[in-house]
Amino acid sequence: MSIQNIITVPDEMLRKVSEPIEKIGVNEKKLIKSLYDTMYNSKGIGLAAIQIGIPKRIVVLDVSKKEDKPSPYCFINPEIKKFSKETSVYEEGCLSIPETFIEIERPRYIWLEYIDQNGKKKNIKCDGLLSTCAQHEIQHCDGKLIIDFLSKLKKEILIKKLSKKKNSSQKLIV
Repeated sequence: MSIQNIITVPDEMLRKVSEPIEKIGVNEKKLIKSLYDTMYNSKGIGLAAIQIGIPKRIVVLDVSKKEDKPSPYCFINPEIKKFSKETSVYEEGCLSIPETFIEIERPRYIWLEYIDQNGKKKNIKCDGLLSTCAQHEIQHCDGKLIIDFLSKLKKEILIKKLSKKKNSSQKLIV
């Protein structure tokens, strides 16, 4: 599979709810590698399978700083078990919503249950940027986007702008 195209707003695929993974076989491992390759190539810190058109509950993340050693995570069938009352605010971007950044307040900590690439059930407490990124990507699996945090009017304006930009760039290609 290697590097894939990332689906962008307003593609309706991004609103689909992803299906759980029943078993981790060769195809799932190829998909995970492809998600990592695509995320790193796009200079992102997270990517959900739905963003490349595959409605499966697989998320990859790497919130390490550029100067640090990579610290990749793969969450299969991730489920947030608990949210902290304490919150943090990050300006979030999304590979599926180019050139858009929105300040979003989310729980600072989450307790996450997931299956790793080897099929082992695991739990992790996520803090700070890892928590924010995990919540963002898991919401992709549920068909939700960061623009859903905006008012209806701001959301409609942004979608029209992105649609117009997408259509004009497609016309240039033809």
